[in-house]
Amino acid sequence: MPAVPQAARPLRGRDAELGTVLAALRHAQSGRSALVVVRGEPGIGKSALLGASVDQASALGFTATAAAAHETDELSPLASLGPALRCGPLPLLNSQQFLDLAPLTVQPLWLAEHLAVLLQRRAGSTPLLIALDDAQWADPLTTFVLRILLGRLRSAPIAFLLGTRPAAGGPADQVVGGMERNRWVRWIDLAPLRDEAVLAVAVDHLGHAAGPELAQRLLGTRGNPFLAVALLRGLIGPDDAGDHGDDLPAGLLDGVRRRTAGASERCRALLRAAGVLGVQSRLDDLAQLLGEPATQLTGPLEEAIGLGLLTDDGVTITFRNELLRRAVYQDMPPSARAAMHRSVVAHLIASGRGHAAAAPHVLASAVPGDATAVRVLQRAAKELLRTMAVTAVTLIQRAFELVADDDPEREEVARDVVTILVTARHHDEAAVFVDRLLEGAVSPGTAAVTQLSLAPHLWSTGRLGELAGRTRDPRFTGAAPALRARLAAYAALATGSDAGEVAPDPVARSLQLVARAEQAERAGECGAARGYYEQARAAAEEGLGEDGPGEAGSLHASRLELRELLVRGRLDDINGALARLADLDAHGIDSDPWQAPRVAVVRAVLELGAGRLDAAQAAATAALQWSGDIGDTVDARLWHVLVLVAFHRGEPSEARSRIADAERRGVPMPVGRALLALDEDEPRAAAGLVRELAAGAVPWPEELLVEAACAAHRCGDSDTLHAADDVLGALAARNPGVASMAGAAALTHGLLIGKPAGAVDLLRQAPRPLLLARSEEEVGRAALDRGDPSSAESLQRARDGFAACGATAAVLRVQRLLQPVGARRPRGSAESRPRAATGWESLTTMERRVAGLIADGHTNRSAAAELHLSPSTINTHLRAVFTKLGVHSRVQLAKLVLSRADEPGPGPALHHEG
Repeated sequence: MPAVPQAARPLRGRDAELGTVLAALRHAQSGRSALVVVRGEPGIGKSALLGASVDQASALGFTATAAAAHETDELSPLASLGPALRCGPLPLLNSQQFLDLAPLTVQPLWLAEHLAVLLQRRAGSTPLLIALDDAQWADPLTTFVLRILLGRLRSAPIAFLLGTRPAAGGPADQVVGGMERNRWVRWIDLAPLRDEAVLAVAVDHLGHAAGPELAQRLLGTRGNPFLAVALLRGLIGPDDAGDHGDDLPAGLLDGVRRRTAGASERCRALLRAAGVLGVQSRLDDLAQLLGEPATQLTGPLEEAIGLGLLTDDGVTITFRNELLRRAVYQDMPPSARAAMHRSVVAHLIASGRGHAAAAPHVLASAVPGDATAVRVLQRAAKELLRTMAVTAVTLIQRAFELVADDDPEREEVARDVVTILVTARHHDEAAVFVDRLLEGAVSPGTAAVTQLSLAPHLWSTGRLGELAGRTRDPRFTGAAPALRARLAAYAALATGSDAGEVAPDPVARSLQLVARAEQAERAGECGAARGYYEQARAAAEEGLGEDGPGEAGSLHASRLELRELLVRGRLDDINGALARLADLDAHGIDSDPWQAPRVAVVRAVLELGAGRLDAAQAAATAALQWSGDIGDTVDARLWHVLVLVAFHRGEPSEARSRIADAERRGVPMPVGRALLALDEDEPRAAAGLVRELAAGAVPWPEELLVEAACAAHRCGDSDTLHAADDVLGALAARNPGVASMAGAAALTHGLLIGKPAGAVDLLRQAPRPLLLARSEEEVGRAALDRGDPSSAESLQRARDGFAACGATAAVLRVQRLLQPVGARRPRGSAESRPRAATGWESLTTMERRVAGLIADGHTNRSAAAELHLSPSTINTHLRAVFTKLGVHSRVQLAKLVLSRADEPGPGPALHHEG
């Protein structure tokens, strides 16, 4: 009786596992994403379960797609996930969309963001299943993108299915580790099949029950379906199926050896060459290794296919199972394997495929002291650094392990290790490597360069104590003058000391100017700080491309400009700073994604100063998310922005939550705690706030000092009022012509002398609506205390100013003051009502604008241009809109917006206002 065709064979013994997958599919159908990870040893049936799951999903109306990762995927960005996006009759992405991803492989965060938008849109028509088998080999970019997608698409009807071997800390663990605890995630650990399932498999293959002798042998496979099928197909002998290990099932090697024993020598040679090249190979590569024309390999290839070991799809030659390849490979003598790997290396490099393609074969054959292998791995690491940084790290570390201790190139390789680790953002690992390296004998130049490579990250993350320690080492004495100057400049940055005489080296000079800028900022001299930052940027740009000691320790000009933009904001050029930020970030895909959190923090601070609370919160939320995405340290200013927005909106519980989040991450929040005390009317709370503001840098200190002064004035704390007046007066004196600082000083001094009105005219010249509204409130309070009827006019202007900013707490406070004078809240105003959690009323002003533009047919990019934001920020708003409105596609959003526009009464604004 002929064997039953494979397509008709059911999946045996996995009903419970399929039930888990079905639950995930139903969860996805409800509009929330789900993830199932199928874990098991080789041959246990992961691929069969994934295949059956794809069939089940298709039957339920899903657009289901699947792909498998390969051992060589780590060399190509998105090699593992890419095929899943394009396979099948209805691929998830069309050709142009897929091609558009290619330029983004060097910008992983933007790639993930862009792909999330495409998949969200695609899931609007049918739910999706994305399955990836052999995920233990997923390339690093695929792992990163999957982790981000699962976070971004939490409210999309998409199920993800990963098949993987157990690998602690591997891709599957990394993907799951990046998800929130309340997400729908299930692990399936595949156990061996039960005896009845194994015997059912035999019936499926034979068309009848196995006889007693064969049944006994099948049960000897101990429930491993691969071994059972191999036994049925004759790939393993009757006595070789009893035991199997974690690496290669016992008996498979002998079985393949027996299967090929009668084959021709040329067939066996072809199989060995294919085994060395990998699961997939090309005929021309096999021909090159075998020294024969490809046309002469038809016979051996047909023979190998007939043995059931290889398949040929016209493009690639593939082993039917990766375990079969390993059996062929392990049957080769080690010296023969190594020799063939070296031949592959030479062929790949000679044919122009690059050092990166040759690297896996170097790793499989190199021995310590192999200088050629070291050079290949060095070059491969540099080739891959922009697109596959994680792989580049592995290659350069292996190169250093191979280099001989007495090799004159050892220090050069060590420098490359540090550079690549830092570029790949493995900062802590780089620091450990430098410390171990410096335990031995190295040249002064290498000691200086490796420590300088760590310095920019230490400075930007505020680890100044460690920075100071690393920039002082007697071994630097013999280093080049330029390197020593850079180290001295970093020491000044770390300690806040004088930067010394201007250095001729542009990198050192840039660092010295940054040190002076920071000193000026601490002294409250914002104009001087801006000038120093401008000069520092010019020096940093001058240093690009210099010969000599290279760019070790250099600060990128864009980082310096971000600091300069914050100072510009303090100097009342908020709108100019935001416009420049929009120029820098107009097209998020064209900028450095690793800078995204820093850019968003600066935007959040500037928007807060401009009184646009919704925009400030959106930027801060994006910064918080992106920092988590890329493992970046969260900027302390971010927490202050979120806390201040919560206080302005009258949400003290939200403020407490943000403060607790920051403190859990090791970020002290004394100013936030002082604001809590102020909100709760604790005695001496205002004094505590002034004291904390004097001790640390927070966004817009003049605004908080005014809050403290007003609180002190109301409770009769003249000492605190005088203290705030002194600080603000000194700040205004150091920054002449800055209306916001002059106005804040005038308001506080006016409270002292009972004449706050002078602050209003000054603050009308500043782009600080919250400060202006505060001054109008205090003028109204003073008039109200005098019984002056003009108080209502000032208080109404204050209320309207606060309302325009979304400062609900202040609106309610001023409205209470207006009630005795007969003023009422404007009809239809919603500023004093708590914002809903879901539905149209839950949307912020900016979210409504974004929703309107998208409903009008705008793309993320055109909406970004309309609102002067980046596409990535638009994407952040859009995800919030989808979540709050419970929609899953742009089509659903457009229908909802248009239906509201048809309703009587105020509807959504479909266009940007102003």
